[in-house]
Amino acid sequence: MIDQLKFIIDPIRLIESFGYAGIALIVFAESGLLVGFFFPGDSLLFTAGLLSSKGLLNLLTVVVLSFVAAVVGDNVGYSFGKKVGPRIFNREKSILFDKEHLIKAEQFYKRHGSKTIVLARFMPFIRTFAPIVAGVGKMDYKTFFVFNLLGGFVWAVGMPLAGYFLGRVVPDIDKYLLPIIGFIIIASVLPTLSHIIKERLLRNR
Repeated sequence: MIDQLKFIIDPIRLIESFGYAGIALIVFAESGLLVGFFFPGDSLLFTAGLLSSKGLLNLLTVVVLSFVAAVVGDNVGYSFGKKVGPRIFNREKSILFDKEHLIKAEQFYKRHGSKTIVLARFMPFIRTFAPIVAGVGKMDYKTFFVFNLLGGFVWAVGMPLAGYFLGRVVPDIDKYLLPIIGFIIIASVLPTLSHIIKERLLRNR
């Protein structure tokens, strides 16, 4: 089980094993399927861009596939939320579903409104559940679609480009790849952790 988990969160092994199809499927799953919240979307896209700078992947292919997968994934999540509605909040907790993440996404959505679809792209867990919550809340689809396109572009195009340009600028960056991936994972999780800690401190007052 531990080995399987390491495989799932290791973007280099994922890309080496599944290539472009793996990138697209993981971005799609993390963007709107309940089971996709634990995938390493940020580090995966950054690593794909980094590998593109070394000629191991085609940057344009990575960017196009990632963008399409992100937008389609969010649309699937929105449709699922709209169809299932509030009933999803009564779903039992399981290995692949944690109601806490859904509730956090709902609170985030109430606070930021339509902008959540863009902001959530850079927040693990929230990223997966935000489009579902938007569907449950019956956000106007045209509004959702516009913010979905914007968020998908900024995240799914921006992350690979960041990895690509860093790979072109920094010599022998391969030596520092694992620490960089670790930093990205920590940096992407920090906003969510900070939000949770603040909420708990407020509750205990």
